[in-house]
Amino acid sequence: MTRLVRKVPVTKLLLTVDEAAEVLGVSRAKLYQLMKAGAFASVSIGRLRRIPADELSAYVDRLRGGSALAA
Repeated sequence: MTRLVRKVPVTKLLLTVDEAAEVLGVSRAKLYQLMKAGAFASVSIGRLRRIPADELSAYVDRLRGGSALAA
């Protein structure tokens, strides 16, 4: 019997630095500056650095609200 397997689209929870920079429309260097300034949190998985997608959304929301932490 053949089983039909449906692929469900999965939204990434964690983005690479390059992916996050692309989402925000900034350079990789600018993204690292923002992380260093505490604009949004990132996580380490071993030697890898990842940015939670919801952190980027929250950052953009703060930018819209004019928060001082948005820099």
